[in-house]
Amino acid sequence: MGVMCRFNVAATPLATRPYDLRHAAVSTWLNGGVPPTKVAEWAGRSVDVLLQVHAKCLDGQDQIAQRHVQTTLGRGPKRE
Repeated sequence: MGVMCRFNVAATPLATRPYDLRHAAVSTWLNGGVPPTKVAEWAGRSVDVLLQVHAKCLDGQDQIAQRHVQTTLGRGPKRE
């Protein structure tokens, strides 16, 4: 028997398929504000495909984006 045979897989919705864990990680990175270009690189896919699959994860990011623009223009909170 191999080493893997000794471990039991937890019954959780996140562990249904390995792809589900990957999808959750990519969604978390996007919601955390990681730029889509970096997330696409980490996930090994193009930005176009990333955004087609995960675009709904970017909903509600308006305030964050507006703060970034204001900070860049020198009108937002000062960066240290």
